[in-house]
Amino acid sequence: MHLELPEKRYYSIGEVARAFDVNTSLLRFWEKEFELIQPKKNAKGNRKFTQEDIRNLELIYHLVKERGFTLEGAKTHLRENTKKTLSNFEIIRKLESVKAELLKIKDQL
Repeated sequence: MHLELPEKRYYSIGEVARAFDVNTSLLRFWEKEFELIQPKKNAKGNRKFTQEDIRNLELIYHLVKERGFTLEGAKTHLRENTKKTLSNFEIIRKLESVKAELLKIKDQL
């Protein structure tokens, strides 16, 4: 999965939901379920997601939507293997971006 988000300091919940192609209610639910997700809130209560929040959401999305973990299973996996999971996840994402670049080059040839 490749996210199409501009480089910004903060993202609104709508921008993040569109990038992940999910409902905003799912992001609010995940925020309650997973301690990793803690967006900042302004005076009106609007959530502002940082780059770190986006990376954590990517990890949760990967576990739940792509690998088929239940919410409890994803929580347990994150609790027990946080560092290993994060490093493996980052390696997978980097390899996917390299693959996408190579496919672009192939199409241009």
